[in-house]
Amino acid sequence: MIKTIKGIIEQAKSVEKQTLAVAAAEDKDVLGAVTESVEMGIVEAILVGDKKQIEKIATSEGYNLEKLEVIDEPNKVQAARKAVELVSSQKADLVMKGLLGTADILRAVLDKEIGLRTGKILSHVAALEVSGFEKLFLLTDGAMNIAPDLKQKMQITQNAVEVAKALGIEKPKVAPLAAVEVVNPDMQPCLDAAALSQMAQRGQIKDATVDGPLALDNAVSAEAAKHKGIDSPVAGNADILLVPNIDAGNVLYKSMVYFARAETAGVIAGAKAPVVLTSRADTHQAKLNAIALGVLVAANR
Repeated sequence: MIKTIKGIIEQAKSVEKQTLAVAAAEDKDVLGAVTESVEMGIVEAILVGDKKQIEKIATSEGYNLEKLEVIDEPNKVQAARKAVELVSSQKADLVMKGLLGTADILRAVLDKEIGLRTGKILSHVAALEVSGFEKLFLLTDGAMNIAPDLKQKMQITQNAVEVAKALGIEKPKVAPLAAVEVVNPDMQPCLDAAALSQMAQRGQIKDATVDGPLALDNAVSAEAAKHKGIDSPVAGNADILLVPNIDAGNVLYKSMVYFARAETAGVIAGAKAPVVLTSRADTHQAKLNAIALGVLVAANR
């Protein structure tokens, strides 16, 4: 089981080499992370975008493009379509967003002709390495789905289980988070958490142990769970933190990054191939981490 972000990178070097297609690759930070990941032996890469701008950035920043294929497509929407088509035609194994809007890359991913549809919901899964814990936490979904209903939460959970398996966690423990650890009929997250727990017990959620509702402290701290008298197979040892909505997930994720200085990696799951979709505010290292995580998910399919 991989327990650190560094472990993700090291494991990505050892699996079967995957090919990354980058849409609108003329972005300094993305290009830096991609070229470094190629030099580290994590991926092979195909850059789709404005070739003149890509080469200009590479020259200015000292990035080596010798080992990378570059496909000239200055139009960003068409670059997204081409990058996704490389994956759907099995010429690449995962796709990464470069200098274009999130909606543009997702529109290509969901295109009925050349896209990567599976019929499942797309959701973001973030791996967090937090000081003081000897494991990685997977947080979902703080970036894609605004207010998922029960059916969507079930699919979001299953997507996160797929990512957990790529990290060597065969049967991850899932904590559906709420403000309290009892089933309060007036709080929808509590009702959804209880339903998800029953669904897992009856095989509707595969290869996971789900128990909730759990408040965050009970999910990650065995001591907190003990003080509250919670008897649960998940409490105090959760692998996956399922947030009730995007607000809770976004705040929790950014709190971990900016207050706890957590190391992160993130990927969009639910498509036929991983989608590496990082924020403009993400560090160079976070982008490289995301590529490595995407590689592991792709290699585990």
